[in-house]
Amino acid sequence: MNSLTRSECAFNAFKSGYNCAQSVAISFSDKLGMEVDQIAKLTSGFGGGMGRLRETCGAISGAVFVVSALYGYDDKSAVAEKAQLYSDITGIGEAFRTQFGTLNCSSLLKNIQTTLGSIPEARTEKYYEVRPCVHFVMKATELVEEFIEKKEKENI
Repeated sequence: MNSLTRSECAFNAFKSGYNCAQSVAISFSDKLGMEVDQIAKLTSGFGGGMGRLRETCGAISGAVFVVSALYGYDDKSAVAEKAQLYSDITGIGEAFRTQFGTLNCSSLLKNIQTTLGSIPEARTEKYYEVRPCVHFVMKATELVEEFIEKKEKENI
């Protein structure tokens, strides 16, 4: 991690053209032990509320990716681990929902004119002026960072 905060890193990633999910996840590349290009590829389909379907906000999808990569389970019969992971993700999602009212991309963008379909909108200055997405990216990043810090303190 460089001198930027994780939320600043996510902000810069989003402003450079990465989608919401990529921006959140990329800001944790050091924690994930993964290269930025690998993270970008693995989270690329989550932008636009899952491939521009405008469903779950990409910032939340990026948060789930990070938490799953760090604290997820790989044993299909790991009932307690699954329950803990789901509880952890619910906590992050509920904190996001408390601040913004929803986890749904189309609802978060309800007052923003967007195009429909699979073609992404051009990332112009106008796009960045009217889009609130960078705020969602920064908040999701902060929530994950707080979660990780709490987990690390519990394991001391």
